[in-house]
Amino acid sequence: MGSNQSGAGVPRIARISAFITGDHRYVLLGTSAIAAVGMFLSSLSRPALSFLARAYAAEVVMYYLLAAWLAVAAVALAFKLVQRDAYATASPFVRPAVARALRFGSYAVCAIVAVLVVDRVAMGLASAWQVAVAAPSRPEPMLESMLFLLIKSRDIFFTGFKTTVALAVFGTAIAFFLALLLVFLRIQVPDRSDNDFVRFCKVVGSGFARVYSTVVRGTPMMVQAMIVFFGVFKLFKLTDLTTTQINSIWTTFAAGLVTIVLNSTAYMMEVLRGGIESVDAGQAEAARSLGLSQWQAMRKVVFPQGVKYAIPALSNELVINIKDSSVLSVIGTFDLMFATTTVGGTYYANFDAALITSVVYLCLTMFASWLLGRFAKRLDVRAVKLGSTSCQPINVEEE
Repeated sequence: MGSNQSGAGVPRIARISAFITGDHRYVLLGTSAIAAVGMFLSSLSRPALSFLARAYAAEVVMYYLLAAWLAVAAVALAFKLVQRDAYATASPFVRPAVARALRFGSYAVCAIVAVLVVDRVAMGLASAWQVAVAAPSRPEPMLESMLFLLIKSRDIFFTGFKTTVALAVFGTAIAFFLALLLVFLRIQVPDRSDNDFVRFCKVVGSGFARVYSTVVRGTPMMVQAMIVFFGVFKLFKLTDLTTTQINSIWTTFAAGLVTIVLNSTAYMMEVLRGGIESVDAGQAEAARSLGLSQWQAMRKVVFPQGVKYAIPALSNELVINIKDSSVLSVIGTFDLMFATTTVGGTYYANFDAALITSVVYLCLTMFASWLLGRFAKRLDVRAVKLGSTSCQPINVEEE
């Protein structure tokens, strides 16, 4: 069965239409997996709101239709194993009429499985939600228990959710600008035109950036959070402020934000350094030969290209911070992990609360990855070509 191939320039609707109306080589293999899923769903117990409970005969027919499809697929596989080289010409499954019938049969299989998914999954969730809403105490079944916790403790989970998002977004944004400053210090090299003071500042700045990166990347974030929170608290204790006043100023959220900023800055600095070092050395040399100073060459030529190269890795830092913010619960930051332990301890259901949180984290990271992927595709540094003495034109960021 020949598969339709559509070009890259064909509209999406046209490609979908061609896929639906075309005969596909792997229609039996792919639809057999779908049919197996449908048979598994049919074997599950019906939920309370199942609409197939009153149509038992129809569900039996659907079950055996799926089984018949698996039998046809098994016969086709047997033909494939026996005939092998002659399958494309001798097998009855490659005849146009049979291929067309199999295609329409695959649509019927997908429709049957869709009905079973709605009945078992969607109606199952609706039934579990109905039980969770009406339950006076936590139900024993896991799904009903998770929904019960989510309903009764929605304010706690939402507070932790907002804190996690705020820490990740603001921490990553602030760390990006600090990383730009530190990477500039990190890559400084004394120039022949520099005086002694400038040379000293460049050496000290580069050394500080190296030590900072080594220390932060070499220690766990949990330890950093404890050092930041309790260390600053001890500094406040040296003043005349009371413990209550200190807690109102130096909150756990502020300590968590500072921890994420300090941690992310070190990693983003190294990412930016890798992006800058990936820029061809001839770009900076050509800029210097045109009369640009070292600072102008870095700002107008090297930095824009290096940041552009580092965008994919920089985007991953937001996803990392969403997950790593969970360690801040050790200092009492009311993030999603702190909310999880609070709810789990209240209802003696730590496993169910952890499952809820894992789903939330997964959705957050998937959405952030998708959003940043779209942003990276759309973001493009506009560049103009300038003549140079090197073999490559230098790309200068437009003002």
